[in-house]
Amino acid sequence: MLFLVGALLVLGVILGAVVHLPVPVGAAVGLAIAVWLGLFAARERLSGRRHGALPHERGGLR
Repeated sequence: MLFLVGALLVLGVILGAVVHLPVPVGAAVGLAIAVWLGLFAARERLSGRRHGALPHERGGLR
């Protein structure tokens, strides 16, 4: 529960900072973050296929 309160607090601070930016700047920053997350997700998905199964599917740590 404390983690949730902290996460909401951080979200509020970030959204409060974005409100003070001009709309085009906020939109550009949002688009840049979305592209970055999309590239990261694609890279992770492709690297998982190249390296085989996940560690927990091969028996994992013991």
